[in-house]
Amino acid sequence: MNTSNWLATQFEAERPRLRALAYRMLGSLSEAEDAVQESWLHLSRSDTSTISNLGGWLTTTVARICLNMLRVRKSRPEDSLEAKVTDLEAMLGGSQSSDPVQEVELADAIGLALLVVLDRLTPAERLAFVLHDIFAVPFDEIAPLVGRSEAATRQLASRARRRVRGGAPVQDAELVAQREVIEAFLTAAREGSLDELLTVLDPDVVFRIESQALSAGAGRELHGSAAAATLIVKHTQLFWSCGTALVNGSVGIIVAPYGKLRAVGIPVISKGKIIALTTIIDPVRLQQMHLAILDN
Repeated sequence: MNTSNWLATQFEAERPRLRALAYRMLGSLSEAEDAVQESWLHLSRSDTSTISNLGGWLTTTVARICLNMLRVRKSRPEDSLEAKVTDLEAMLGGSQSSDPVQEVELADAIGLALLVVLDRLTPAERLAFVLHDIFAVPFDEIAPLVGRSEAATRQLASRARRRVRGGAPVQDAELVAQREVIEAFLTAAREGSLDELLTVLDPDVVFRIESQALSAGAGRELHGSAAAATLIVKHTQLFWSCGTALVNGSVGIIVAPYGKLRAVGIPVISKGKIIALTTIIDPVRLQQMHLAILDN
């Protein structure tokens, strides 16, 4: 095997790990693939005789590429959600995934809430947390990437960790009970099971949607479990993009197609049933919410 073929073989062996790193950094499969491919271009143009640890070199290269991509992304203005969400029907129908099964598999493997919370970190915080806490890269190797001392890089990761984990006692009995109800609701919604939805919804449940983007006259409330369950079954694919997270210290629902936060559902639970569910889609309010992951 010549040097070129050997290098390609070694790179392909590293590709799944590099893609996993890039996906956690960027929250986008297409961008992750672009970052990994760019690392191959860097490798193919480098003097490999000077590379003593190919895996470490590729990790550093992909991380640096992702960091640059995040910095460019942060410098661009975000598209306003106000232009995307004009009424309740758009909210329910506009976030469907073309491949919902793949999306749920990604959410289960990576953690949908983790992707959402990571997206709120600064590029340097995200890099430090992902490399150290998820991929066990030492701080002395991360520090040059973010242009800080090792001590400052430790602080970056610590700050990111606090934001990712939150400060709530996740094993608190009340939170555990909330999570069981919400996960039962999401499972029933994804499966389009009317009977299971009626089991977890209070007969007098009230669904609300709050956003400045709602058009005049758009329905803001829906009353009763039968009406709510029927609407959910009609739009079941939306719930393939949903997951649970800590929202302002309580268990809530995030709507995040491909890891991009689009809405937050705040449930009220009593006696094991959802008695109210308020959906927030206003981008300003979404940014003001404190989100953290729920440990498994």
